[in-house]
Amino acid sequence: MNEMVTIPRAEYERLLEAAEDLADIAAYDRAKAALASGADELIPADFANRLIAGENPVRVYRDFRGLTQAALSEASGVNRVQIANIESGTKRGSIDTLKKLAGALGVSLDDLA
Repeated sequence: MNEMVTIPRAEYERLLEAAEDLADIAAYDRAKAALASGADELIPADFANRLIAGENPVRVYRDFRGLTQAALSEASGVNRVQIANIESGTKRGSIDTLKKLAGALGVSLDDLA
């Protein structure tokens, strides 16, 4: 059971590199499949940059979806003033509120938190 194999370091490093390449290919295939199935979507760079810059994610995803605060309020059942307060940073919003907003925006709670 405890058999041991000795190979030259160069061969070991080549095998490690091949394993990393295979893992990269598998990750690529999973990402492409998620996009094709609709389980994942691409976010245009200008929206991604706004998120990276620290802009409120509710506002960014609302803009990305082309919704007004009133339309998001209607879709989520969250008061429009509460949405405005969350977007401006004056209020954080409860987990329940963020779940409703995430559902209406078609994103995960993690995307908003």
